[in-house]
Amino acid sequence: MSSRITHASIFKEAWPIILASASTPLLGFVDVAVIGRTGDAVALGAIALGALLFAFLFWGFGFLRMGVTGFVAQAHGAGRHAELRAAVFRALLLALFFGIVLLAMQLAIGAIAFRLFHASSGVEAVALRYFQMRIWSAPAALGGFVVMGVFIALGRSALVLLVQLSLNVINALLDIYFAGLLQQGAAGVALGTAIAEWTAFLLGLVLLWRLLKRIDAAPFWPLDWKAILEKRALLRTLSANGDIMLRTLALIGGFAWFADRSAAAGDAVLAANHLLLQFLGFSAFFLDGFAYVAEAHVGAAIGAGDRLRFQLAVQRSSELAAASAALLAAGIFFGGDSIIAWLSANGEIRRVAGASLPLAALYVLLAFAAFQLDGIFIGSSRTRQMRNASLASVSLFILLSLWSLPHYGNRGLWAAFIGYVLLRAATLLFYYPAVWRLLQSPAGRER
Repeated sequence: MSSRITHASIFKEAWPIILASASTPLLGFVDVAVIGRTGDAVALGAIALGALLFAFLFWGFGFLRMGVTGFVAQAHGAGRHAELRAAVFRALLLALFFGIVLLAMQLAIGAIAFRLFHASSGVEAVALRYFQMRIWSAPAALGGFVVMGVFIALGRSALVLLVQLSLNVINALLDIYFAGLLQQGAAGVALGTAIAEWTAFLLGLVLLWRLLKRIDAAPFWPLDWKAILEKRALLRTLSANGDIMLRTLALIGGFAWFADRSAAAGDAVLAANHLLLQFLGFSAFFLDGFAYVAEAHVGAAIGAGDRLRFQLAVQRSSELAAASAALLAAGIFFGGDSIIAWLSANGEIRRVAGASLPLAALYVLLAFAAFQLDGIFIGSSRTRQMRNASLASVSLFILLSLWSLPHYGNRGLWAAFIGYVLLRAATLLFYYPAVWRLLQSPAGRER
């Protein structure tokens, strides 16, 4: 297997994930276009508000995708098919549980969320209807995270692309039908999204069933509840997901702090930094793709005790990620001003964004290390170290920004943000020897 890990093979696995990730924002343009054509500003504002709420709500459960990947990849690498199945069903049950919790708590979630927003009463009323419709897709959305995590763990990135494109195409068509033809507005967009998420989840389950049947012909039914609910494995799963949840909240906190400090520096700075963050978000599609491939190979290598596969996976995926980061950074540095001018007609926003554009390019250039190390630690299920690294780096970022922003303005804030992504990488590098030690003995690989 190690001889098959080449730059070409890694790129072949990564590009479907990159394309799948990049296709997601296009759906937002469809929603905006469909509602925007009606000229209803209230509905358009409600869509923006509702989409933002679900982005944060579901992003917080991203640990379901990351938590299952390492366990499945390691079981697959070790040839432990029964444990692989148990890990999959364990994660699906956890997703179902959290989905039901969200449904049960929807009134409280809606009440709290809309108290935090300061939109007009008309926008909030329509956004609430959007929320009440779309929340019913929560079990499917969370279950979809698990399905995607399993596909990534097993190196089936083409299936990731298939499910994601199916979701986006069905969603777009239903949005056009419900919100456009039937003129149901924001509620129609929410209904279309909910149906699309359930359809994509069911498609993912069918593809997952077929994939697991090819790996192991053992019958699915009745489920091996003893293996699924085995105390030690269940505690490891809960602990890993809890660690990743805290890690994700820390990352959200870091970006929220950046946005808050930008707002405190003035409207022009806030708007300019929002434009620059679009470059970072676009670049993340590419860097995530190589990190996801690293997750699968690292997990399989640890499960199989294959040091060479581990080394090749880390080295070659990191080289491709570094090259991609360099190309993306160069594109931002040399072409960013033109894109900023296209995105904003405001001269002050253009000026502020242009002044910090080189720092945004530098962030992208250096960020690949943190992305890659995230992938390595997810694949090896070293979640406690990821949690500690994230908490430490975001704390240091806040302290650094409190000093740099007053002294150097927005450039100082961006310098601290660059320091943040470097701190993420440095703190994970501190723990890296613990990952390597997992390959020293079979006992270590089972921890």
